[in-house]
Amino acid sequence: MNHDHVNNRMGVTAVLLAAMLMLSPSLHAEEIGSVNTKFKLVGANDKIVVEAFDDPLVPGATCHLSRAKTGGVSGSFGLAEDTSDASISCRQTGPISLPNAIKSGKLDGQEVFKKSTSILFKSLQVVRFYDAKRNTLIYLSYSDKLVDGSPKNSISTVPVMSWRP
Repeated sequence: MNHDHVNNRMGVTAVLLAAMLMLSPSLHAEEIGSVNTKFKLVGANDKIVVEAFDDPLVPGATCHLSRAKTGGVSGSFGLAEDTSDASISCRQTGPISLPNAIKSGKLDGQEVFKKSTSILFKSLQVVRFYDAKRNTLIYLSYSDKLVDGSPKNSISTVPVMSWRP
């Protein structure tokens, strides 16, 4: 295999990865803080992490998420499976102008946040719905697994109102 062919394949792979990242919803949140919940002699302690993220299609809507993070040696290396415990609270933090696709319900159930909670097949997700009758955004957080999902979930609502700072 010549070097030009290898470089071309690496370039195509890099472009595809960049495109996937740009098209995917908010995958990362800003960590606000954490508290330790269980001391571990070796490795990081178990904790509850509080994170914030903005809805990528609705500027002015911000969610805060608290979630369990497993410590220990496996948790320190990202190999532990976090529990499905999470809570969400969302608020209007600025003026909101809803895109027509959201108002029409076409984007109901759209993923706005996703975080891997194990090395394989488990994630914490947040999806958005729109209640047109009440002019309210609804954010649902839940944990899923490839084999079986978790019934643990939490919701938060954001009534869309005129904004006065």
